[in-house]
Amino acid sequence: MFLAEVIGQVVATKKDESMTGRKLLLVRPKLVDEANPAKFRDGVNTIVAVDTVGAGEGELVMFCQGSSARQAGGLRQIPVDAAVVAIVDSVDVLGKKIYGGS
Repeated sequence: MFLAEVIGQVVATKKDESMTGRKLLLVRPKLVDEANPAKFRDGVNTIVAVDTVGAGEGELVMFCQGSSARQAGGLRQIPVDAAVVAIVDSVDVLGKKIYGGS
């Protein structure tokens, strides 16, 4: 699984029938900054992921890719390669909170 920020949505009116009613999110992976582990840095790629948890723009989420994505929320028979599987509440790195509330 990976961390990412939801940066938008994708709307596709013509798509595989099995994808009807599925929300598609645009996510940008977040990496722990090696130079400063107390913060994130943006990954270089952008990914379209099926939302299984009701995430929204600006939220930090966990997503999985490949065959693992099809294990989430009834996606087994759907042609997906990435799925948002959690909305993140907080992240601690080396004993320091780098995301989230107290």
